[in-house]
Amino acid sequence: MRLLRPLGDEVSVWMDAPVPQVWDLVSDVTRIGEFSPETFEARWTRGATGPAVGARFKGHVKRNGVGPTYWTLCTVTACEPERVFEFSVGSDSMSVNNWGYRLEPRDGGTLVTEYFRLEPSLPVRAYWLLLGPLRGRTNRAGMRTTLERMKAVVER
Repeated sequence: MRLLRPLGDEVSVWMDAPVPQVWDLVSDVTRIGEFSPETFEARWTRGATGPAVGARFKGHVKRNGVGPTYWTLCTVTACEPERVFEFSVGSDSMSVNNWGYRLEPRDGGTLVTEYFRLEPSLPVRAYWLLLGPLRGRTNRAGMRTTLERMKAVVER
């Protein structure tokens, strides 16, 4: 019997659009406000102008879509054009969460998987043990909303 829930989850949506078109959307953090129910804007920082490993951006978040509202620092941790775009969320000294997108060509379109993975530190594990089921549902719903909104844009 497994006592701890996995520290993450994922949602996949098939989009009737070519991989390069979907890549341009998921890797452009300045457009996240069009799609995410929580992050309503983002901008590249510290000299970054686009997706690359090590590039930094700030996301403006309204937690659970209602608040509190805050800025969070993000660092691109994986950037394989037309395959994977991932970033960590946290400070310069500590990452708390990782978010990403995997793209797979499938059936003439693209299967897009959005995922999150929490860092396995003791405080994060305690948080997930107490609030994981609720936050996990919120994150799954948010990922589905984000992907469905992206799908509507790329399938126009």
